[in-house]
Amino acid sequence: MSVNIQLDRPHDLYKNLEFITGKAILTIFNNETISAIVVKLEGESKTRLAVSQLPPQEQLPQALGPRGRHYAELEVHKLLYKVATVFPAENLQRATPETPSYTLPAGQYEYPFRFKIPLNNDCHKNSQYTNPNNLTGLLGEIARATNRHVKQTLPPSLGGLPGQAEIRYYVKVTVQRPAFYKENFRAITTFNFIPIEPPRGPENRRESYARRQHQFAPKVDAPSQPSLFSRPPATRPGTSVIPPNIRLDSRLPDPAIVNCNEPLPLRVLITKLNDSPATIYLQMLNIELIGYTHIRAHQLQSTDAASWVVMSASNLRMALGHNVGRGRDMEVDASLWSRIPLPNTVAPSFETCNLTRTYALDIKVGLSYGSADNIHPELTIQTLHMPPQHQPPPSTLAPTSGPSQPFHPPQKPPAQSGQLYAPPHEDLPPSYEDAVGIDTGPVDGLMRDYPPQPQQTSNPRGDGKGPGETDERLFPDSDRFR
Repeated sequence: MSVNIQLDRPHDLYKNLEFITGKAILTIFNNETISAIVVKLEGESKTRLAVSQLPPQEQLPQALGPRGRHYAELEVHKLLYKVATVFPAENLQRATPETPSYTLPAGQYEYPFRFKIPLNNDCHKNSQYTNPNNLTGLLGEIARATNRHVKQTLPPSLGGLPGQAEIRYYVKVTVQRPAFYKENFRAITTFNFIPIEPPRGPENRRESYARRQHQFAPKVDAPSQPSLFSRPPATRPGTSVIPPNIRLDSRLPDPAIVNCNEPLPLRVLITKLNDSPATIYLQMLNIELIGYTHIRAHQLQSTDAASWVVMSASNLRMALGHNVGRGRDMEVDASLWSRIPLPNTVAPSFETCNLTRTYALDIKVGLSYGSADNIHPELTIQTLHMPPQHQPPPSTLAPTSGPSQPFHPPQKPPAQSGQLYAPPHEDLPPSYEDAVGIDTGPVDGLMRDYPPQPQQTSNPRGDGKGPGETDERLFPDSDRFR
């Protein structure tokens, strides 16, 4: 027996409110007795931190644990969990006993499935589906339960942090067999997910900015050593140039949002604050996008930084206007970066229970002053730091409303004599976005490229499993001996 999954769109990006469809293909070589075929749509956020991986200042004594620097924590959140039974059919389920069994002859069977991806995560409802025996590594680390949940838009698929953090979405098929001595057959295929962007407000002329001010130092001539036959140089009044005092601005539209596969909507302005006649020269420019991934595994926390160089240029000797007066803005030519899109490997900003991704834009500008035939050797490099939001493709639907709030399940009150305790209702009413999203179809909007996560290699046994599909049985090669 073998089972695999075939998605109708195996290499496409999926987003909120879209349907993911496909079929489970069951191949039976001999007569087999099964009880059910269950298809699950799941998404999980997994983090693991060890004390030895943290900086020394973060290795608090209370966080060392009983094993000292070898202590590690594993935290798993089930962001998405949907279940559909594709075999037997609903009418057959109602007509059969509680533990049915069906004998299927040899052959190939196909069972279609269809799921709708919601807007928000529901890990506070799906915490009971998290495997408490989720082990990792050779030390047998157990993922402890947690009560801290954040209800937010489903985060994007995330990789690139092996052994520390991962967000993945997948479809899993389980072939259940009634005999306790026969293991169930499973197959998993992953897909790439990116959330839709919240709607933006009406266009405006506001700009968010970062600002620095700098005063150039005056030119100092090195005194020459006097000699017996030398004559002191004649001083010519009016040859010294007043060093300029400048203000440097970097500006983005407000709110500061950037998108992958698009150039930065950036403006760099330089303003003279005094009456210096000197010309300002742009010598170098470096623009870098820095992503910060904040990782939390119970009481352990860490931040991982990654950077993407948008552009870097030096030895420009670009004059920024001639005889520009005081208080007038000089704008750096935007063609230096306007033809360079952001890389498509950058995940959108997001926040979930144990992972958060934020971004910062670092702009380094190298300036000097002087004239065309005499540029002052002083080079000042000013760094401007802006915290923009990196958003997924735009749409017309808001996935969330209001800031996220930690969710704490209700606690059982202490028992009192003569009173009965009624447990609280666990199913909270759906939010406005969830209620509207039930009847809302997929959002048609610009979909940018977002490279998929690394797929697993196909099964070398040749049992029909494609890329990204794995067999999770305890003894995956057991059918060789049938």
